[in-house]
Amino acid sequence: MSTSDSYIIQDASPESSNDQDEIDSLPSSIDTSDLDSEEGDSDAQKEWEASLQQLELVLTMVIVPYAGKYFGRKFAYWSWAKYMEWMYPVEVRITSSKTFKAAGAVEAAASI
Repeated sequence: MSTSDSYIIQDASPESSNDQDEIDSLPSSIDTSDLDSEEGDSDAQKEWEASLQQLELVLTMVIVPYAGKYFGRKFAYWSWAKYMEWMYPVEVRITSSKTFKAAGAVEAAASI
């Protein structure tokens, strides 16, 4: 035996190491249906989150500004009418409610 051989540890038998590896490792038969359902859930979850993000963008970029502009104009016309009635002896009347609402909607959408 040489000096280099004295530092190498030899296994007792190669078959015993394979038995030990099998005991320590995970089972070789994994139920693939469990993996598929988890993957499907994660894909569905990703699609759901993407849909929510798109809905949030539509709300914040289109609907909220449009609604704010529409109701802001309505409030401005209402407050202007109240101020004019209070300050001057005039009566502000809207003759056609439908036309007034339609014009407000068209004005609010004009610059979007």
